[in-house]
Amino acid sequence: MNGRFLLIALFVFIAAGCGYNMVRDEEKFQATGQYGELAKLGESKTAHSGKLSTTDLYPLCLSYSKLKNYSKLFPCIDNLEDNIRKGDDAVDVARDNAFLRFAGIVSSPFLGGTEALKPNVTPYPNIWRAQAYIELGEYNKAIEEAKKGYDRIPAGLPPQIKTELRIYALYTLSLAYALNKDEDHAGQYLKELENLPIPFVGSAMTAPEKQNAIAKVCIALKQYDKALEHLKDNWGAFRSLTNVLTGASFEGQSIYVFTELPQKFMLNKCLHETGKIEEAKAGYDALLKLPQTQDNGEILWMILFDRGRISESEGALKEATTYYRQAIDIIEQQRSTINTEASKIGFVGDKQAVYRYLIAALFTDRQYSSAFEYIERSKSRALVDTLATKKDFAVQTGNEKQIRELLAMTDKSEQEALVQDFHAKKDNTRSLIVKTKEQLQQQASELASLVSVTSVSVAEIQRLIPPDETLVEYYYTEKDLYAFVLTSQGLSAIRLESGNLTEEIKAFRQSLDNVSSASYEMLSRQLFNKLIKPVEISLSTRKLIIVPHGALHYLPFYALHDGKDYLIERYSIRMLPSASIINYLQRKKATKVGDILAFGNPDLGDPKYDLVYAQNEAIAVSKTRPRSKVFLRKEATETALIKYGAGFSYIHFATHGEFDADKPLNSALLLAMDTQSDGKLTVDKLYSMKLDADLITLSACETGLSKIANGDDLVGLTRGFLYAGSSSIVASLWKVDDLATAQLMTRFYREMEGTDKREALRTAQLETKKKYPHPYYWASFQLTGNAK
Repeated sequence: MNGRFLLIALFVFIAAGCGYNMVRDEEKFQATGQYGELAKLGESKTAHSGKLSTTDLYPLCLSYSKLKNYSKLFPCIDNLEDNIRKGDDAVDVARDNAFLRFAGIVSSPFLGGTEALKPNVTPYPNIWRAQAYIELGEYNKAIEEAKKGYDRIPAGLPPQIKTELRIYALYTLSLAYALNKDEDHAGQYLKELENLPIPFVGSAMTAPEKQNAIAKVCIALKQYDKALEHLKDNWGAFRSLTNVLTGASFEGQSIYVFTELPQKFMLNKCLHETGKIEEAKAGYDALLKLPQTQDNGEILWMILFDRGRISESEGALKEATTYYRQAIDIIEQQRSTINTEASKIGFVGDKQAVYRYLIAALFTDRQYSSAFEYIERSKSRALVDTLATKKDFAVQTGNEKQIRELLAMTDKSEQEALVQDFHAKKDNTRSLIVKTKEQLQQQASELASLVSVTSVSVAEIQRLIPPDETLVEYYYTEKDLYAFVLTSQGLSAIRLESGNLTEEIKAFRQSLDNVSSASYEMLSRQLFNKLIKPVEISLSTRKLIIVPHGALHYLPFYALHDGKDYLIERYSIRMLPSASIINYLQRKKATKVGDILAFGNPDLGDPKYDLVYAQNEAIAVSKTRPRSKVFLRKEATETALIKYGAGFSYIHFATHGEFDADKPLNSALLLAMDTQSDGKLTVDKLYSMKLDADLITLSACETGLSKIANGDDLVGLTRGFLYAGSSSIVASLWKVDDLATAQLMTRFYREMEGTDKREALRTAQLETKKKYPHPYYWASFQLTGNAK
């Protein structure tokens, strides 16, 4: 709602408080933030009359926007646009005679007369879409819609109204660019916003509105000094409005939460980031005392996090950890990554940073078990965030109908919890969320781990680690590197020297590409000394479970060298994406009719993608077991996998893989197209499949890679296949040599006849190493999941 509508709403609110009962319900509900009631009113009109006028559609679409009800918002906007195309492009806020008498207080010349109370809404559909896309994190779509909205501002509007709409559109556009990390374009439109002249008429509202918009974009660009200047300049004008609003109430509830709370957070955030610590501390403490702050979870966790950072800087470590834990408790209440208040104020907080600070503080305080458990929770949070938009998970266990009902109920409740609405029953909503999550955990614990933050205690993980195995879990950020060594008997932890670890891993990977050079040897020893040597004293078993984090997912641990031997020559290794996942790998696999189902060299429509040796590999591995089936070229389709996959113990893919770092759910194995499938077996599809295989082998290009961001966004194909029901996955970290891989894979399947999968892969790799000594040929493959 622009400044002019806010002013009207303010007068309406005052009138309602003074007994002006002639105000229409739409204005009352808008003024008091009762968006749920506003939606009900609009929906009742739709049910009664069918097609709504623009005057009725505008508040209905506004309510859906405020309620974050995107399934209804977008169709509502489409209907509004249809009205605009037919010439119904104005909201008649002055059609009620009683309201006209009251509105005379704010009509000519202050707002330009009665006609000014019939504002043109042509740009609003695009701007609302843009804001929705910002909240959904789809910034490119937001940019496209915001541009359209700006271009559709009618030329013939009164200067003040045109200026307000331009502020609204330019702010949305520059904010979308800023959140999309495009600082150049964000700065370009921010400058245009800064240079936008303010007309004299109506400047009392429009000028502070512009200042506020500029501050929000500056915060998104992390230009906190500049944002602070605009906020301080704007504070007096803003207070003149909010002094009225915060002193007012509706049905006994202050409307402070809709006005001053986000503004005060912005001010204190800028104070904190610009080194004015004492002022920020006092401001945050004042906000934390307000009940309204406790109802605004998205701002609350950011206040708690900053307050913890302040305490830690003062040396109050235990107080800091208390604030960090409280912030994480708020973060973990929600599955959704929708940024309601955060998008409005330009600051989308880094949730993983809270875990990072808490883990470091707990480690410093020697609380190793707690630090380990929060590492697992940070990984769970990252996975939940990445999968937050997915709705069609396969239900692997339990009563599917009941589980889907629980999922739908949880989604609905969490969406309601994000909304600031006077009639939203927050306590009841939160209780319902907790209850449905508990029921989901009881009925489908692995599915629950994808939609809510879960972790397994250290004691439970210890119980699940076999006595002859040692688990080594790493936690890596740009500043910190920790290693936790866990056995069935105990836990130890050590802080490692992180240095330039990411660059070292990149350099090592690049050196492996040059098979005619031994340059990798120095880097291999360097990484061994950094990652393995400091924990060797705690490695009491020959079998290891390695749990990487961050950039370490790119590292071929098997190829690390101590100056005498490779790690694979000294240890038998399997990988896990997180320690907690061990809880879901204990399921007994059903006996299958078939042995190996192989897909080789799919026809991708371009000869340059042909893999001759991969075709021979698929044929060769299928011959290692009697009850096997192989699909080649045009027959190697997703349709064939769906039809036959459930009947085989082992599924082997000798094909290309595709890795999408920005959208990990789009990473895929490439199969042949047919009339029923597009040829891309994506990670997204895997989470909707039931593929109860004992082993999946991904003998393809880069299939083991997964997105590495500021948490542990391991949503690569390996994690997808684990959820689809596979007990183990063998996958490659880089584009592999066809001939060497064919020989390695054939030996791998033969070895499994007499030993477990981990030893079979190790033996095959060591045998391949004899013929092809360079690690490029044999170190790419890793076993993830069960060893047996």
